[in-house]
Amino acid sequence: MLQTICRKLFFGVMGWREQVTVPRYNKCIICVAPHTSNWDFLIAEIYYRAIGRTAGFLMKKEWFFWPLGNLFRRMGGIAVERSRHTSLTDQLAEKALNSERFELAVTPEGTRSLVHTWKRGFYFIALKAGLPIMLYAIDYEKKLIVCTKTIHPSGDVEADMRVIMDYYRAFKGRHPEKFAVEEMS
Repeated sequence: MLQTICRKLFFGVMGWREQVTVPRYNKCIICVAPHTSNWDFLIAEIYYRAIGRTAGFLMKKEWFFWPLGNLFRRMGGIAVERSRHTSLTDQLAEKALNSERFELAVTPEGTRSLVHTWKRGFYFIALKAGLPIMLYAIDYEKKLIVCTKTIHPSGDVEADMRVIMDYYRAFKGRHPEKFAVEEMS
């Protein structure tokens, strides 16, 4: 029922399309960019439900207040406390290894504001747990969800991140001025 509603809303009413040419995995990291607006979360959540899937997601702990906190947790939200110096990547990799199904959506920019250096946590979770990284883009200009590339982390972080950055260059976020890929040497 929810999937049918989300399908009609996303593809019909909202007019979005998808271009997904890679297989979907039951255990993976879903790298999502550009992330320039709070609308990205809603668009991604409706889309993923429309295709009959659910994924966990990371969100700063400040969003987990009542009543939103309960809702976000039920949807798969994981509160991130940025000031703690515990290894969230180790915890999530361990959870992935011990789960039959593990899909975690991560926005590597880590914020909706313009950043020039992306976070690498998603990469290290995938590397530690041996998971593929599916590269999903939300292209507002074309109203298109795109996933045409999957990365299997090699351990050469810089080389793999260069491939990831090159992939995302062509996409336009809701606020294009707030999106930049790293200039890799």
